[in-house]
Amino acid sequence: MGSDSEIDRLLAAAREAATRAYCPYSHFPVGAALLAADGSIFSGCNVENASSGLTICAERSAVLQAVAAGHRQFRRVVIFTPTATPTAPCGACRQVLNEFSPNVLVTSQCYGNERLECRLSELLPHAFGPSNLNQSPLD
Repeated sequence: MGSDSEIDRLLAAAREAATRAYCPYSHFPVGAALLAADGSIFSGCNVENASSGLTICAERSAVLQAVAAGHRQFRRVVIFTPTATPTAPCGACRQVLNEFSPNVLVTSQCYGNERLECRLSELLPHAFGPSNLNQSPLD
């Protein structure tokens, strides 16, 4: 689903981003690296808030960075968690990624050797997105 060197570069960026996470409540630092269609890499980390609903996940942080730089198409996102097994993106992150790239490759990596790789469309089947907004009520 992608070259090892591409995944290694993105994993390094995601691991680095995780070191900058602000997670005083969960103590669960997460980093994400997003590969834009033109090869640019955008990373993000989770930023928690005392009002937990205002917390921003690493994946959404990376998407916001990319969109702010003018990118709207993504090829891959790599998520790093300091866990024994990979952690898939939460539902909110899946929905935000779907807004821009419903078939983006998602790779979740951890301290162990296990890796989760799939398309976003597998993690969010029958997703609601921009294409739904162009349908008439009778379609």
